[in-house]
Amino acid sequence: MVKAVLFDLDGTLLNRDASVKAFIHNQYERFQACLSRIPKQEYANLFIRLDDRGYVWKDKVYQQIVEKYSLAGITWEALLTDYINHFCEDCVPFPNLVPMLEELRGRGYRLGIISNGKGAFQYNNIKALGIEDYFDIVLISQWEGVKKPNPSIFINALQELNVNAEDSVFVGDHPEKDILAANMVGMKTIWKQDQQWSQPEADWNVRDLLELPYLLEFL
Repeated sequence: MVKAVLFDLDGTLLNRDASVKAFIHNQYERFQACLSRIPKQEYANLFIRLDDRGYVWKDKVYQQIVEKYSLAGITWEALLTDYINHFCEDCVPFPNLVPMLEELRGRGYRLGIISNGKGAFQYNNIKALGIEDYFDIVLISQWEGVKKPNPSIFINALQELNVNAEDSVFVGDHPEKDILAANMVGMKTIWKQDQQWSQPEADWNVRDLLELPYLLEFL
């Protein structure tokens, strides 16, 4: 019997690809006086490529951008600060995020998030989505001192929720850091489909978040 549902954040609840596109265009506008020699779309494309879907922290991204274009009047530190302070303003949820969480809470599931990333930054994004109150626990790798796919972060979450691995489900988009890692500790897994990744060996998969409550009925 499933008692708890745990989620990854980026690529699962937060549409990070759409959020990055919105943010980088807005950042360009904020710094247009310093960035105007770079076409906006070129700036956006370079950021997205260097960012590597969030797996490269932005200090390195902005250092490369400033160096590539020999930018004057702006530092990579200023761009990074802008990213930290303003990214949450452009957070885009996947469709049906809140209705899905409402349904799961209404059915009595315990809910949690396990996310890699910087603590305050990721939590600000969760708050920007307006979903923090739906979750019993939020574990973010910087705050926990360990990150996925290390099994200890999953085990810590289960202990905090007071549920056994076999009574829990993990929902994520990354084949190794989410699906394989959760499987390794004995959790059931649901893959949030993402065309950027090849399909992992999850127990089930969903395309839309609203499929989750109906799928869980049969588990």
